[in-house]
Amino acid sequence: MAETASKVESLRKWVVEHKLRAVGCLWLSGIGGSIAYNWSRPNMKPSVKIIHARLHAQALTLAALAGAAVVEYYDHQSNTGRKVDKYANQFLATSHKD
Repeated sequence: MAETASKVESLRKWVVEHKLRAVGCLWLSGIGGSIAYNWSRPNMKPSVKIIHARLHAQALTLAALAGAAVVEYYDHQSNTGRKVDKYANQFLATSHKD
């Protein structure tokens, strides 16, 4: 059980550090999977297959962005998101010098 928790924690940390990369990879795999699925359906025009693949990938991307927002919210609530606080403090510290 502890090994599973550490894998989930390491995955969460990776997503926190690489949010856009995670969303991009999810989008790419989503559009690839959707094109593969739609191409197996013979009664559709190629243009309709591409449109469906784009819509599926777009929905998957929105879900991934919502998931990244939940992770960010969780990090902010649990005070583990020190990276954002560090940059905000640097900005606030330099803005008072003007």
